[in-house]
Amino acid sequence: MTGRLLVVTGLPGVGKTAVAREIAGRVDGRLIRTDVVRTDCFEDPEYTAHERATVYDEVFARARKTLSDGGAAVLDGTFRKRSDRARAAGLAAELDASLGVVAVECEPSVAEARIAAREGDESDADVEVYREFRERYEPIELPHVTVDNSGAFEATRDRLDALLQD
Repeated sequence: MTGRLLVVTGLPGVGKTAVAREIAGRVDGRLIRTDVVRTDCFEDPEYTAHERATVYDEVFARARKTLSDGGAAVLDGTFRKRSDRARAAGLAAELDASLGVVAVECEPSVAEARIAAREGDESDADVEVYREFRERYEPIELPHVTVDNSGAFEATRDRLDALLQD
């Protein structure tokens, strides 16, 4: 096995980045955030389809490099489309890496409050984006672990054990 690919998926505001950081710390992995990659690629993002494709291409290029070096790559993004998650599965299979998918969820009122309170974060998603993505998020068809991140982060940490034990 060349490495480990962990995909942290979910709507804006659910706490994906907190979960992804926790996972990256536990597996000594490289955290690759779509929000950071977007600002690396585009000075003033407009969130077009072209930009989205470029961002995901770069996320997967960084993951490929990490996996090829035998490391763990932790991808933090909405991954709201089946095709993006399938692409992750394909990359893991191609490189003989293990694949883990963590779906982060939380109560809508909690997510919206978190988004409203954001300061100094790379994410530009606002409540309107959250609501739009909630309507357009495609069901996850890959094996995955679901983590409800509505409450205390300790409960979230406990749930991550199901994924990280092998």
